Amino acid sequence: MKKLIYVLAAGLLITAPSCSKYLDQVPDNILTEEDIFKSKSRTDNFLANIYFALPNELAQRYTATENSGPWSTASDEAKYNWPFNYGNNLNSSVWANTDGNVAHYWREYYRAIRNATFFMQNIDNANEAEINVSLKRSYKAEARALRAFFYFQIVRMYGPCIILGDELLDFEAPLESLKLSRSPMDECINFIVSEFDAAAEGLGTEPLNGEWGRCTKGMVKAYKAEALLLAASPLFNGNSAYAALKNTDGTQLISQTYDANKWKIAADAHKAFLDEFVPGTYNLYTETNSDPFIQAYLSTRNVMSNNWNKEWIFARSNSGNWTQYDRTPKHVGFPSGAQGGGALGVTQKMVDTYFMANGLPITASGSGYTETGFSSFKAPYDVAARNTFNQWINREPRFYVGVTYNNSYWLNQLSNPTPIITNMEFNGNSGRSQSTSDVTPTGYIVRKNVILNGNARGALLLRLANIYLNYAEALNESSPGNADILHYLNLIRTRAGIPVYGSANIPVPASQAAMREAIRHERMVELAFENVRYFDTRRWLIAEQANSGAFYGMDLSKTGNAFYQKVVLENRIFRDRDYLWPIPNNEVLKNEKLVQNTGW
Repeated sequence: MKKLIYVLAAGLLITAPSCSKYLDQVPDNILTEEDIFKSKSRTDNFLANIYFALPNELAQRYTATENSGPWSTASDEAKYNWPFNYGNNLNSSVWANTDGNVAHYWREYYRAIRNATFFMQNIDNANEAEINVSLKRSYKAEARALRAFFYFQIVRMYGPCIILGDELLDFEAPLESLKLSRSPMDECINFIVSEFDAAAEGLGTEPLNGEWGRCTKGMVKAYKAEALLLAASPLFNGNSAYAALKNTDGTQLISQTYDANKWKIAADAHKAFLDEFVPGTYNLYTETNSDPFIQAYLSTRNVMSNNWNKEWIFARSNSGNWTQYDRTPKHVGFPSGAQGGGALGVTQKMVDTYFMANGLPITASGSGYTETGFSSFKAPYDVAARNTFNQWINREPRFYVGVTYNNSYWLNQLSNPTPIITNMEFNGNSGRSQSTSDVTPTGYIVRKNVILNGNARGALLLRLANIYLNYAEALNESSPGNADILHYLNLIRTRAGIPVYGSANIPVPASQAAMREAIRHERMVELAFENVRYFDTRRWLIAEQANSGAFYGMDLSKTGNAFYQKVVLENRIFRDRDYLWPIPNNEVLKNEKLVQNTGW
């Protein structure tokens, strides 16, 4: 039986910012740093505290809760109706370097880094009667992997950061010695990669003790590849917009010379991962059904909802699922188990991005897409055909996994004698006449990753489909025309139940640029609402085009046919400064060597 690593360890103050806080909370206040490592249970608790800093991306409603981010709603795929979600600030470019959310991740990830370093420095001296040499080696590798992971989170948000290495800062040292400069981006990536490599030496392919959620060799090698992909991407690879981003001594923080070889290094790292772990350790998740469309629907739905399946590379264990409520419609008049807030809406842009069932984009000639009118249509999860807006019929399986649209059959019927049908029109059971807050902001609701009981789940952070698409991207940039590009792109489409490139009516993209767009389109669909799109648009330097201007949805003020008219819901603003998060203002004020990001 699979076991989970329990990050909410008994007797541990899980919000402790440092080892000293941890010590202060022990009964009788008599535990010393040395005492932690005399006991296996105390050592396990301390390591679990480091794991607790992993982001729980199922908690994005209240941004920064358990280090969750605003990633889905600060991208062009989704929007929260609730104004307190920090994604709305980013979408209006009204965030500031003095905001608490800006400071949160910088502070909390550096606290986790310090705790991991402290653990690494002391685990070798742990009581061998309780923790043998082999276990010490595994524990140390886990702490090293976590430390590298937290650095990776910092650099993809803030860019070049301060690398502390293996030494703990002495806070009693003279103030000037504690003022450190940011390391250049290439040095940051090299450090992260070397740490992942070192961690891999002490980890197995399966999590320690079968406790899912612990770091593994596959996890660290996958994130090593992710870090190299980030380094190769336009945001950090010769980006002239950051020419003035230098330390006070003149050190350039982001190289101004484009290096094409970075794409090859990233491609090689992904290929090495695939050669070592696929198939076997990891596989694309698939269900079996006599109906190919239903099989694709179940496969792309259940890869998210079936915890710890063989496509999952890394996830945060035992995580509270805030988005279960956010993605469940209001459903006034139905049992409480089927009622939610429904406030996490899908943008019309994302709806239009999904392919048709024949594998073509809705804009392509011969796609069969119809802009207006209604037809009788049976969705793959439904028990009967329903009158459905023509824009939503004959779409690919992933559309029905990802989007709750008007007049659709709800996933969790709870043995209700009357079918639970979601109606988001003004007077509908999930419309604005019922609530002005617990209601969709777009006329659609995110459906992906909703299950009957969402408590204490694994919060997925990385899966194999992401690695396939990463590899295709890196290879297209370093070796255009390589057969592996089409192979791995088509593996994703095959599992999704749509015709592959090279089949009838779906020509192979004819150029490197066309293939680049095909890969990006596939990423947006396959990885929708998985906290990937935000970072993709930034590392590709397309966020200004992707996440600014008019955003559309249904007319939520109307009932009946008038509801289906596309209206402008908001005009988003994106500025050049918004590609990177600002360094928290109070950190810059305390340390004149810590230079601020461009535009802030």
